[in-house]
Amino acid sequence: MLNTWQDATIVIAVVCLTLFFQLLLERVWPRRRRQEHNDIIGWQLGILGTTYAVILGFMLYTVWTNFGLAEINADAEANSATNIFRLAEGLPDPQRNQVREAIRAYVDVVIEKDWPEMERAGTGLLESHRLNQTLWHIFGTIRAATPEQLTSEDHALYEMSSLAEHRRIRLLQSTSRLPGILWWVLLVGGVVTIVSACLMGGTNGPLHTFQVLCFSLLIGLVLVAIADIDRPFQGSVHVGDEPFRRAQMNMNEP
Repeated sequence: MLNTWQDATIVIAVVCLTLFFQLLLERVWPRRRRQEHNDIIGWQLGILGTTYAVILGFMLYTVWTNFGLAEINADAEANSATNIFRLAEGLPDPQRNQVREAIRAYVDVVIEKDWPEMERAGTGLLESHRLNQTLWHIFGTIRAATPEQLTSEDHALYEMSSLAEHRRIRLLQSTSRLPGILWWVLLVGGVVTIVSACLMGGTNGPLHTFQVLCFSLLIGLVLVAIADIDRPFQGSVHVGDEPFRRAQMNMNEP
């Protein structure tokens, strides 16, 4: 995914291409000749601008909501891992130590392997899957002998189910993207809207150029923001592994 400098380069390129198009348009169709068509162009720009603004706002809201859900899900997964570690204290031997070692290894693998793999848009998170299966196997061998151990086992199994669910959601979120057809709508809509703004024949040339510059800058920034946030575990804006690092610190406390 693109980093911050690449994002900035794309935005600058959008602005420069817009200004180049406006300069070329001025040579082919001078501003004073376009002024007589301002009524038609202005009506068209108003409809296009409003429609495109609604589309942009909806897309940005959607990807930002998904980004927030990815943050919440990662925090919930790390919280389930911490709860399993703590509930293991009430389990019988030898499963108590086995669960603690396995869940500690799971958190380490998520930090050291899962997150870098998701940043590369990879899907081969096999080691965390293996540890997940190991934990289920350990819980299947528990034979609680006291009511306290049975209570701890029930709560730990509930947290284990939550951990597995949140892991599956995290994998889905790391690979989900806006459909290509929606990107075509965003890109074509942006080009058509900017071109319509350039076609206006303003009486004040420098002011019109400045307005078009600001318009293209805003559209470029929003498109780059949508592209970054659409991939919650990649790019310059991404969900971090801080929840798992906090869980790791809690598990390593004496």
